Formats: sequence, C-alpha cells, structure tokens
Amino acid sequence: MRKLFLPVFLVFSVAASAQNDQPDMDMINKIRTEGLKNSKVMDIAFYLTDVNGPRLQGSPGYTKAATWAKSKLGEWGLSNAILEPWGDWGKGWDLQRSYIAMTAPYYKPLIAYPKSWTSGTGGMKQAQLLIVDAKDSVALLTYKGKLKGRIIILPRADTLKPSYTADASRRSDEDLKRMSEYDPKAVPARQRNFGGPGGPVAMLNKIKEMAKQEGAIAILSATTRGRDGTLFVQGGGAYSGTSTENFLDIVLAYEDYMSLYRLAAASIPVNLEADVKTTFYAKDLKGYNVIAEIPGTDPQLKEELVMVGGHLDSWHASTGATDNAAGCAVMMEAMRILKAIGIKPKRTIRIALWGGEEQGLHGSRNYVKNHFTDTTTKKFNTAGDKLSVYFNLDNGSGKIRGIYLQGNDAVKPVFSSWLSPFADLGANTVTLQNTGGTDHLAFDGVGLPGFQFIQDELEYNTRTHHTNMDSFDHLQADDLRQAATIVASFVYHAAMRTEKIPRKK
Repeated sequence: MRKLFLPVFLVFSVAASAQNDQPDMDMINKIRTEGLKNSKVMDIAFYLTDVNGPRLQGSPGYTKAATWAKSKLGEWGLSNAILEPWGDWGKGWDLQRSYIAMTAPYYKPLIAYPKSWTSGTGGMKQAQLLIVDAKDSVALLTYKGKLKGRIIILPRADTLKPSYTADASRRSDEDLKRMSEYDPKAVPARQRNFGGPGGPVAMLNKIKEMAKQEGAIAILSATTRGRDGTLFVQGGGAYSGTSTENFLDIVLAYEDYMSLYRLAAASIPVNLEADVKTTFYAKDLKGYNVIAEIPGTDPQLKEELVMVGGHLDSWHASTGATDNAAGCAVMMEAMRILKAIGIKPKRTIRIALWGGEEQGLHGSRNYVKNHFTDTTTKKFNTAGDKLSVYFNLDNGSGKIRGIYLQGNDAVKPVFSSWLSPFADLGANTVTLQNTGGTDHLAFDGVGLPGFQFIQDELEYNTRTHHTNMDSFDHLQADDLRQAATIVASFVYHAAMRTEKIPRKK
C-alpha cells in the first residue's frame, strides 16, 4: 500500500507547491504600475550620489548618506528605521584637496587620485621625479639617502594595447541560454593560486616604508585598466584604530604615468608639484548598516523575515553610482513601491543597506554573525531559521535578466514562476551558477538562502567599477525602474508564500 500511495503523495505535493508559487497577477499589475510609471528610483540615486557624494566606509559621506536613507525610509512609513552598529571597523578617511601636475620639462595637469587611507603632502610641494627600480631588498638599499623630497615612480614594462570591443554590452540570448543550462556537476572544481608574502605587493610595501622614513612626498601608481582617463582607485593600506597613516600613493591615468616614466628613464629631469590634503576620523571606530522594515501581519508568520539589500559604501574617486548606489536605490524603491500600494505582508520585510562591503563584506557578514549565526556550529541559529530569503543587487546599473540560484535547485521552479510575468521586460533566466563578491555570500555562507540577481553588465567592468567615472550619468533609468519592479514582486511573493524558501540540500 505504501508503494501505491507514495507516487500519489509526491504528485500532490508538487502540485500544491506549484499552486503555492503561482504569481499574483493582480498584485503584479499594481507593482508594475507603481514601479514603471510612478518611479522615484532616480531621485533616490541622485541623493545617494550627487547630493551626498562619495561614501567611503567610515567617512562623513557614508554617514551623511546613511542618515539620509534612514530618514527617507522612515518618511515612507517603514518601521524601526535605524543606523545599526555591526562592530568595530576602524578609522574614517576623507579627501579634501587633490592636485598634481608636471611643471618641467613643460606644464601638464595630470589625471590622478590618491588611494584611500593615505596621508597628504602637508601643503603644496615641489619635487623631482625619481625612478626606484628595486626588485628585492638588496636593490632597495642602493636608494637609501636618496628619497627625501622626491616623488617616486616605478618601472613598467607593459604597453597600452587598443581595445576592439565595446565598453558597454548587454547579455545576449545565447549567454542567457548557457547560464540557464549550467550544470554544476559538469564543471571541474577550480584551483585558486594565491601569491605568497614575498611577491610584488610585499616589495611595494617595503619601498613605501623606506620612502616614508626618508621623507619622500609620494609614490605614483597606474594600471593598464586605467586607460583613457579612467582610474581604478581603491585602498592604500591599513585603517584600524591603531594603524599609522599610510604613505601617500597617487593613482595616475596610465597615459600620464607612462609619459612621466619615459621622460625620467631618458634622464630628462621631471619636476612635479602636488598638494593633497586628507583627514582621518578616529572618534567613532564602529561600522553601521541602515535597517528598516515593513512589519508582517500574519500571527503565525510575522516573526519570519524576507530581506533585501545592497551595499551603501563606495570608493572615493567618484560618487559610487553603479557600485552601489544603483543597487541601494533599487532596493529602497522596491520598499517604497510595496508601501505605496498598501501591501499587508504575512512575513516581515526588512531592508539592509550594508557598510564595509568594499573591504570584505564586513557589514553583512557581521549582521549575519550578530543575528543569525550559531557561533559554535558556524551555521544559522534559531533566529536565522526564521529568515526565509535574502535578495541582493550589486552588479551595476543594468536591468535584471534573471537570478543566480547559488546551486539551490529546489528553488528553481519557484523563481522561474515568479519571473514568468516579466519575460516582456527581458527577465526570464534562472541559473544554478554561483556568483560571488557581494553580500548575499554572508547568508549563503551559513546555509541561509541568499541570492543575487543577474544583471546586464553594461560598462560596469570596463568603466565604472571602482573608478573615477562611477557617477550618476552612468545610471540607466529604464533599467533601474525595471529592476525595482521585479525586486518588489519577488519580495512580495516571498513574504506571502505559505512556506519559507527552500534551503540547499
């Protein structure tokens, strides 16, 4: 009898699950109308970028943007809007003046940005450029006594090659088809090889330390990715509360860097002037996330959570528009949409705008650790078991094309069903592929369902990601409206679902 009834039971269970995950088209139509016709997503992005400026973790710009976001979420009627400390972070840092130019053999302003958490020049300085060609500590000793008052440049053997591909691109139908057919069993495990402590980075740090001790002014950096005036600018060293100020490291546009180097290598004296002012902030060493929520209404399910988020912090060379004001604006807009149409979710819906993502997912990892993790097992605790799902957005300004399943095949029919009403907007791909590098990993790492949406990359990796070009002008309004509409629908359906989102096997 058990053999006879088991198939019937399985068919009934699958049918019940499918019925449970049918999209609510009446609600989707309301979401689409509010999200596509009454959108505020670009207004949100404007305040996060142009109005608040760069949002480096711990900086006044981050605090200003986080305070604005908290207030705006409260203004829309969300509950419990707070800046929640997640733990010890370190010093804040701010760039207040930045100028560098070549003054001989002729005058030329240089496209340049200092790395974060580096010191300034202490006023306008005149300096001669010096090539330091030291591949080991023995060679470095030959420069002892020669660095005072100099700006240092290192040799480069690479050359700039023309690019024959467009800076911006959208995912093709073929790309999306390959993603949807991805089979993790058919892909061999990758081996990763990390450089040891004696590599180029260690040698660069030794050069900086000697330069700092001898009274050099700055060191210049460049990368071939920084072509055509686009600078890829990140951190310049440690930022803990006890760390000393890092030596000034200035990133130049590749073309400017190589011009200076060629002149110096030809024994033509190169004179520079530089005036860089930076400020460190050590009064409050804590890190903060922005948290707010729409409370659940079902007596049995209101303690369960559906979460959405993106990282609020950025690098400092621009206003962090595509990385990741875009994702934050979309998630805030999704919450605004749901409030505007008056939903009464069964589960509580919570938004989190994370700090410290750029330095290692600090905000999200500490949030998960503080709220959802059993410190003994390193897996989710009882509170974590009440989390149904976390959705993340952090791959630029492109429209949503689908969602990564992080290897969770149990959720494939659910998300496929929820995407089906948005095929006309270009979103219909689910893939078992993992994707990394952002805050959903904090949840996935302890066994909780955390997902990142698939986006069109546009010019994210070529022009805007961690660059001085990451400004409001690179945001695509239609794409962000589409993304916020889809996120709002996913959040609504997850909050109303009979069961929580399935965990991985």
